[in-house]
Amino acid sequence: MLTTLRLRNLALVEELTLEFPPGLVVVTGETGAGKSVILGALNLVLGERADRTLIRAGADSCTVEAEFDVRRLPAAFAEHLAGLGVEPCEEGRLVLKRTFTAAGSNRQFVNGSPTTLAVLAEVGNWLVDVHGPHEHQSLLQPARQLAILDAFGGLQEPVAAWAALLRRRKELEAQKAAWIGDEQAYARELDLLRFQVAEISGANLRPDEEEELTRDHQRASNAARLLQLGQAALNLLGEDELSVLNQIGAVGRLLHELGRVDPGAGPLESLHEQTRAAAQELQRALSRYLDRVEVDPERLAALEERLNLLHGLKRKYGPTVAAVLAFGETAQKRLAQLEARDAELAQVNSELARVNRELEQAGRRLTAARRAVIPRLTRAVERQLQDLGFAQSRFDVSLSEAPAGSRGCDALEFLFAPNPGEPARPLRAIASSGEMARVMLALKTVLAAEDEIPVLVFDEVDANVGGETASAVGEKMRQIARQRQVFCVTHLAPVAAAAQAHYRVTKEVRAGRTLTRMERLGATDRIAELARMLGGPTEAARRHARALLEADARGAQTAGC
Repeated sequence: MLTTLRLRNLALVEELTLEFPPGLVVVTGETGAGKSVILGALNLVLGERADRTLIRAGADSCTVEAEFDVRRLPAAFAEHLAGLGVEPCEEGRLVLKRTFTAAGSNRQFVNGSPTTLAVLAEVGNWLVDVHGPHEHQSLLQPARQLAILDAFGGLQEPVAAWAALLRRRKELEAQKAAWIGDEQAYARELDLLRFQVAEISGANLRPDEEEELTRDHQRASNAARLLQLGQAALNLLGEDELSVLNQIGAVGRLLHELGRVDPGAGPLESLHEQTRAAAQELQRALSRYLDRVEVDPERLAALEERLNLLHGLKRKYGPTVAAVLAFGETAQKRLAQLEARDAELAQVNSELARVNRELEQAGRRLTAARRAVIPRLTRAVERQLQDLGFAQSRFDVSLSEAPAGSRGCDALEFLFAPNPGEPARPLRAIASSGEMARVMLALKTVLAAEDEIPVLVFDEVDANVGGETASAVGEKMRQIARQRQVFCVTHLAPVAAAAQAHYRVTKEVRAGRTLTRMERLGATDRIAELARMLGGPTEAARRHARALLEADARGAQTAGC
């Protein structure tokens, strides 16, 4: 529901903040007082085109802000907001804001985030239906009419079954398209995959192979230098006359003599023996190492060839040998899929044929169910229209075949003929805004439980209406208002008397400027306003006003309002 409306520099409004309750809200006032201010403001925040002549004279810009309580809207609304990139509603509170300037700039916001007019209008489609000269009416859209018929007839289950089958068909068609694709592209991909798989599998790679190869290649490519260095070290250890081992032996003989002179030097001989043993072990280890070092050009060439192969594969398929192997596994799986294409394609075609048969059957059942619902809907709407002054009008529903969509393969249009002998025409073709508003009121009364739009606004619903019809208009609005918030701009006292909240619009001159004011009326002021609408501030008019309020209060109690 609409909880708050803030206006700044809109037409004759300088600054105005209005808070609204649930239920039926009426707006009344003298002709020209500015009763359409709510309609104009709502149209702006619902994404309608901004008329810059609405900016108050002397002001640079105009701002309208509307706050809605959206806690009762379905979960799909929050999902839709997320899909539009709109900030989520905090504590079920949605704020729409629109500002435009005389210079031509235009800004709009949803929950404080800048957005486009298209998004603003799309969000507004969930919130408000305006029925009057400036139409923002979801019921004029054939797709919405089809959804309403389904909701009225309780056809949600067959519609959902159809939609599930349609989604499955789209999935299968996408799979089939992926399998078939471009034959030349398919052949190229098949050849490429076969080459890649053969190249990688033929290399017989091991994940840890590259490190070992690099080490062996480094040793093989430096074999001559390793032999030179190793042999020189071996010579210094034991093979030259002045080798380390010969020098250690000389040191040993001197230490032996030292021990004979001084027994306290005995431990030095033990250390000498350890040194000699270490040098001998180093000599043996170096000799074994040199035995393994071999200058082998063929082995070096083989190692270089293997390393070049690894580097080439890594350039093509990944930064490491492990990545190359992973690429090979993926390519092998894709190759297996492509090579099994004919079998898979046959399976997809079989499944697609089955789904198409079921979809055709589901579509026929859904169409038949809709045709069965249509007479019930037309009778219900015509009964409401009779109460609203269309005693000889005709309401009808046209159902025709259409391309398959999310709700079946039917196209639907609500039709209306206000006078006998006239052909029924689509609702969107009705010229009179008063007729349109009353037809919409009849539809909303019938569809009150099914329609999810939380805020309804009626303007000129009382055009060319009086007497019992006026009372019927008020009663039907009150019925709808049991389940959603209804605003009505009216000139009829019986309609205004049916409201839970009554606002009066007046004009006043302050400091030489004309201003529009709007205020909620208390009980006493409400009687005075109804009396004015009934003809003037006479006692008879006041008695009539009190009688209307008492009658509506009794009606509301009887209806459980």
